[in-house]
Amino acid sequence: MSSMFQKAKNASSFLGGRDVEDRKQGEEGESLTTVLETAEDRGALTILISDITELMRNRLVDVFNPKETGPQDDHVAAQANEDGEPINLEELGDNDRNAEIKKITEKQKAELDKLEKEVNEEKMVALKTSAVQFFDDWRDTVMLRVGEVVNSRDTAKNQSKKAKPELTSSKAEPALDGIESNEHKDAIVETLLKLYPPVETSLRKMAKEKRILILHSVFLLLLSLEHYNAHSRTLLLHLTTSLGLSATVLSEDEKKVAQGLLTAAEKMSADEETKKRAEENSTSRRWKMGVAGVAGAALIGITGGLAAPFLAAGVGTVLGGIGLGATATAGYLGALAGSGVLVGGLFGAYGAKMTSKAMEQYTRDVEDFAFVPIYKSGESEIEARRLRVAIGISGWLGDEDDVVKPWRCIGPGQETFALRFELETFMKLGNALTTLVTSAAWSYAKSEIIKRTVFAALTAGLWPLGLLKAGRLIDNPWSIANQRAQKAGEVLADALINKAQGERPVTLVGYSLGAKVIYTCLQQLAERKAFGLVENAILLGAPTPSSSADWRRIRSVVTGRVVNAYSTKDYVLSFLYRSSSIQFGVAGLSPVLNVKGVENIDVGDLVKGHTLYRHATAPILKRIGFEDLDLQEIDREEQKLAEQEEKEREQREAAEGSVERTDADGKPDVGDGVVRKMEEDIEEKNKAA
Repeated sequence: MSSMFQKAKNASSFLGGRDVEDRKQGEEGESLTTVLETAEDRGALTILISDITELMRNRLVDVFNPKETGPQDDHVAAQANEDGEPINLEELGDNDRNAEIKKITEKQKAELDKLEKEVNEEKMVALKTSAVQFFDDWRDTVMLRVGEVVNSRDTAKNQSKKAKPELTSSKAEPALDGIESNEHKDAIVETLLKLYPPVETSLRKMAKEKRILILHSVFLLLLSLEHYNAHSRTLLLHLTTSLGLSATVLSEDEKKVAQGLLTAAEKMSADEETKKRAEENSTSRRWKMGVAGVAGAALIGITGGLAAPFLAAGVGTVLGGIGLGATATAGYLGALAGSGVLVGGLFGAYGAKMTSKAMEQYTRDVEDFAFVPIYKSGESEIEARRLRVAIGISGWLGDEDDVVKPWRCIGPGQETFALRFELETFMKLGNALTTLVTSAAWSYAKSEIIKRTVFAALTAGLWPLGLLKAGRLIDNPWSIANQRAQKAGEVLADALINKAQGERPVTLVGYSLGAKVIYTCLQQLAERKAFGLVENAILLGAPTPSSSADWRRIRSVVTGRVVNAYSTKDYVLSFLYRSSSIQFGVAGLSPVLNVKGVENIDVGDLVKGHTLYRHATAPILKRIGFEDLDLQEIDREEQKLAEQEEKEREQREAAEGSVERTDADGKPDVGDGVVRKMEEDIEEKNKAA
């Protein structure tokens, strides 16, 4: 904690001080000082935030600890017997099970030297140093801001040195407040308690209304830093569980604050004095850049400082139902309560360097590159805005609607966008993929290769000749789309760094080559030392390496969840990867090992072929306890997944029946004629598209 308050002197003029709080004491409405009546209570809040940030810091450091190799279950899942079959410890006797566990432990010890060299490599050390420094700088400003309002800077400094986070016993964990129980929501609660375990605090004994007000107040204090980065969001999730509240409470608060800020800012758009200030402020700090080419950029048609009382009244009115007084609301928001420019920048309306010229450059590098907003039915543009962003990325396209449709399952707690790019390329890939997996060549091949594990098939290269003949039909579109996905990932990283989505935490979700986009994007963020931008990264069926070095870099730039969903039954991905380097593994086929904080989920029961990820995405997000989902969309996608699987089976059987010739074993003879027919089918689909 030595660096905690090194910038206090310079920052105090920006953040405001105790005098701001003193002026509020006589005002109507609740505030932190009326809820935290004693010095002990106020100190408890400072200590709680200190403990949480210390816990977050320790987890960041553990990413670079070679001895932190992740859950033992992942290492077990990666084991295979002599025939290449996965080992199920539960099916083994005690002696065999102990022998396998011993074998895994010995293997981990043998790999330790390699991992130590990996984390001590110069670039990795530099990445760790930068990541920790960024975190410490953020923590400094947070603790200073909270200390200024709750007690004093010196008191906060002294208490922060005592940070020794003690997690609440899960056995004593009462039900979280603010959430109606059902199976799906219970799963989310369980997941969040595991990922963001509550820290012991006396504040949990307070009435629910007071705990909600504490959470809300800290939320506004974080926004007063003029950003809502991914670290701030992770802190609030820990604070939420520590106060015994549900993520629903936080999500609703985020929604109300967003609406309040935007509604108040919009009302000022006709103020001539404001327009005058816009011209005066046009050269100040980061706000001198032009309007970004992002959906909703024209929402706030002003660029200058707003009349603070007007904006504060608007925000206070909207948030009045929560219980915090309007005056306290404005005080906690700080400069954000008096500037439409800051509000615009927060939501990505100004986007710093993300000018229209920059967007033109991106579309030259990657065709059709755009963030497509996914509005819920009946929502206006303002009603759709949120303080969190989710970006969904499809891995291939059956039609143009597939850019957006898979991501309608993401619920209303986030502002959801679909990333559109290279439409023609990904339509061609989709046509080639669907033709391959419904062909007689694949039907016959699957009956042969399924006798071996996916990795045995991949490493041995024992693919049926008929399938290899058909392989040329998919190799070219896959190779082209793979290269474009990598370029799109680089462009996405640049867009996020340049605040195309504002100063808000971003969740990235993608399947197949959409996951490749995310993988490349996060590698670029690590290379450019861009931290605090991404809250969660969910990669489904990723056609990427699974090496610990790559995923360690990914883990360093994501503050929340990193999920690798893989299928050991995805023979399609295995076939597509047959000509690639497999010495680093394939993330979409196996768990990522030796990196703490990477969640590996085997979805082989849902995904028995790569094309099924399209409709399996929503069910997978439900399984992992994704925080914000539309349950009706999930039900629809589950039904469509079953229908797709049945339809592909019927099409394969029909294709088999159309092959007149058979080989010596009575199997369909997949010759050049069958391959030519597949090629014609693909061309016809491409023309129709």
